[in-house]
Amino acid sequence: MNELLKQLAPVPQKRPLLPSLSPQAELALLCRVLYREGYSDHIAGHISYLQDDGSILVNPWELAWDELTAGDILRLDESGKVIEGGWNVTPAINLHTEIHARRSDVKVIIHNHSRYGTVWANAGRVPPIYDQTSAQVSGELKLMDEYNVTVNESSEGARCAELLGKAKWALLVNHGVLVVAKDIAQAHLRAVTLEWRARTAWEVEALGGGKPMPSDVAQGLGDMIDGNGFPFLWEAMARREIRLDASVLDD
Repeated sequence: MNELLKQLAPVPQKRPLLPSLSPQAELALLCRVLYREGYSDHIAGHISYLQDDGSILVNPWELAWDELTAGDILRLDESGKVIEGGWNVTPAINLHTEIHARRSDVKVIIHNHSRYGTVWANAGRVPPIYDQTSAQVSGELKLMDEYNVTVNESSEGARCAELLGKAKWALLVNHGVLVVAKDIAQAHLRAVTLEWRARTAWEVEALGGGKPMPSDVAQGLGDMIDGNGFPFLWEAMARREIRLDASVLDD
């Protein structure tokens, strides 16, 4: 295991993997990257990014994730009120404020109706782990039957936050997915791993089923990769988005 950790450790770079990015640019890039991964239910979905001063950056309600730029990102106070930006915030922002208030370890929260994650959520089932990429994140994938009322109800945001507890991620039955993380790179890894796992499990079951990875092996992989980060992955995916449309960085 120690040798594997050494192999995963970043090596010094002769040049930066990404240009210097503002927090707003990081968030816009995360939205673009995840849209390409299946987080693409029209204008649905929101990502919050807690800042050191206690304010919260979030994508606006009106724009799809594949069209966002850094200049579109809103800044909110801790109650969810817009204090900077020219768009509106999602009515479901209470889901984010409630989790941020309870989890000092969480700086990034992702909620969306990802294509395959939502299939499993709608089925009320947790997708098995069939391959290494699906095992990149360890820990329970919680199944939360939270859709008693719409999530924009203040009571429901609090209830979701309580049900999540200390978990990293969850499937919201009849709704979508929820991912929390300490920073942008970890949020990206967890979100793409969840959707990959959901899609791969769906494909394997469509073939008639398969043999899931042994739980101890999956746990070890997830502890190593999520625990130490996946070097260079976030940067590579962000560079791709910048190559495709550099306006994502416009402020």
